[in-house]
Amino acid sequence: MKDRFDIKHLNEYTDLINHNSKIPLDLYEKYSVKRGLRNKDGTGVLVGLTEIGDVHGYIMEEGDKIPVQGRLRYRGYNVQDIVKGFQHCRRHGFEETAFLLLLGDIPKTTDLDDFYAELGKRRQLPDSFAEDMILKAPSSNIMNKLARSILALYSFDENPEDNSIPNVLAQSMNLIAQFPTIVAYAFQAKEHYFNGKSLYIHTPIPTLSTAENLLLMVRPDKKFTPLEAEVLDLALVLHAEHGGGNNSAFSTHVVSSSGTDTYSAMAAAVGSLKGPLHGGAAIRVREMMEDLMKEVKDWKDEEEVTAYLTATLKKQKYDKKGLIYGMGHAVYTISDPRAVLLRARAGDLSLEAGRTDEYNLYCLVEKLSQDIFDKIKGNGKRICANVDFYSGFVYSMLNIPSELYTPIFAVSRITGWCAHRIEEIVSGGRIIRPAYKSVSVKKEYISLTDR
Repeated sequence: MKDRFDIKHLNEYTDLINHNSKIPLDLYEKYSVKRGLRNKDGTGVLVGLTEIGDVHGYIMEEGDKIPVQGRLRYRGYNVQDIVKGFQHCRRHGFEETAFLLLLGDIPKTTDLDDFYAELGKRRQLPDSFAEDMILKAPSSNIMNKLARSILALYSFDENPEDNSIPNVLAQSMNLIAQFPTIVAYAFQAKEHYFNGKSLYIHTPIPTLSTAENLLLMVRPDKKFTPLEAEVLDLALVLHAEHGGGNNSAFSTHVVSSSGTDTYSAMAAAVGSLKGPLHGGAAIRVREMMEDLMKEVKDWKDEEEVTAYLTATLKKQKYDKKGLIYGMGHAVYTISDPRAVLLRARAGDLSLEAGRTDEYNLYCLVEKLSQDIFDKIKGNGKRICANVDFYSGFVYSMLNIPSELYTPIFAVSRITGWCAHRIEEIVSGGRIIRPAYKSVSVKKEYISLTDR
């Protein structure tokens, strides 16, 4: 008897599935369905309210979308002011940002010191967790291992189902502290079991920042420079939150609204970020730029760089999908404040790393892209470099392999997810359940013998 449901034979059902699952695009127009929860003008459909993050890149005036300089606020504070504040004092800012997002206001010195120390105490994983949950079941994908580890932490929590705010806050602090450790150990396990490299399991140091511990744990020699830690810390701050409408934050709201536990909600958010359309942009940018650097002989020649980018946009170069990765954003138009801040520090790091020519190439691509888009697309849409355009380059200068780009994103964004979960518990009150209209054709049931 033929095994029709063996993986080798499932292709036989592809046409049947496509026929019964493909919904004609004109039906979305007919029933005024907002595909991807996007309006016709590209703006997002309003589905909720939040006090956590505010992403601003345009204003609407008499039905027209007017581009403005990008602005990002955390709990009402301009992220540029936050960064300026901690950089002026020459200290790391991710822990302060985590406090702000979770608790709603910037901490006083004593509050920040206590919060910093508390995160330090929580960085180590439960006894035997690393060996039993990570090393004995390594994964070829670090995000997969991160999601599985989050769910496994449920078993080590004495009150995993307690959704009271004090308990959820404690769970959130544990996850924020432990994410870098899980990611680093999952990476080391992957390197050892899948790539045949030596296994390095470094214990996190409580007195070090999140950025410092992450660099310490992913590097065999545990060494890093102050500038490297400062730039990684900035990247973590800039990725920590981006409003409630991004896919993973919205997933957190949706799943939390059902009343489920913190670990299930955070695993769902990780699953969302794992998708290449959400968390994989930095990898695409880096791969595209590596291809450009191979194809273009003179990195300073604007005509040669323009020719490559034009061919890329015409689906003739790189992955032939017609995208210049890292250019353009769903909300930001004239500028992405995160890219502006990271670009400046990337320049400093490129001097230390001896990669200023590469940095200048990135800046040139950013400079040329708007005109190229105007000539090829001709739609008048304003575009700018987004944060992912420079983040992959920063990670590359930090000698961080590309498979860690999205997990590092998660190390940062867990703060925003936890803040959104708490906000949903406090202010939500109803399970999120949008409507789907059935457009299937009515059919008469046929008995098995007559089919």
